Amino acid sequence: MKVTATYLIVLIVSGIFVGGCSRAIKEGVGLGRGASGIYFPVDADAGKPQAKILKHYTRFQMGQMKDNFGGKVPARLLRLLPSEFQNQLKEKGLPNRGGKTLLVRGKILHYEAEGMMGFAWGNFEEVIARVEFVDKETGKVLGIANCIGRSKESVNRGVEKKTQGLAKAIVSWIADRYPLEE
Repeated sequence: MKVTATYLIVLIVSGIFVGGCSRAIKEGVGLGRGASGIYFPVDADAGKPQAKILKHYTRFQMGQMKDNFGGKVPARLLRLLPSEFQNQLKEKGLPNRGGKTLLVRGKILHYEAEGMMGFAWGNFEEVIARVEFVDKETGKVLGIANCIGRSKESVNRGVEKKTQGLAKAIVSWIADRYPLEE
């Protein structure tokens, strides 16, 4: 009986220690990586990254992003998005000089600061936008995607990090359709 109690105590203490370590590792990685950004193509044609439909574009411009979530999107996110978009273009090595321009515009469909979902699942915040990728000269929509900026670590909470994640998602859509040199 005494041996079983000892094993139980060791098991509980080990679980606490390992859980704490994995949390610390996750937070550390999250600090270095920042918020995550993912996209889901809405249209079938531009949803194929292998098409490299953006090969003639040399400039990428953030157009208007509207709050379509009843005024609940912080104005700060909308102000920060253009500069964070530029930062993410640089990180991906995409050109951004004069020439044929791709305009990015859209609307925020959902904005969530840590709330009930965060309490239930851990640190969880996200912003979801329906984004259109438009040839600026002709106005032709080349693609539509739902782009999500998400933070799952406590070090990545806040408007700035969700903005970073959203910009990462938008730029990922572009990079997947642009012929970067390997």
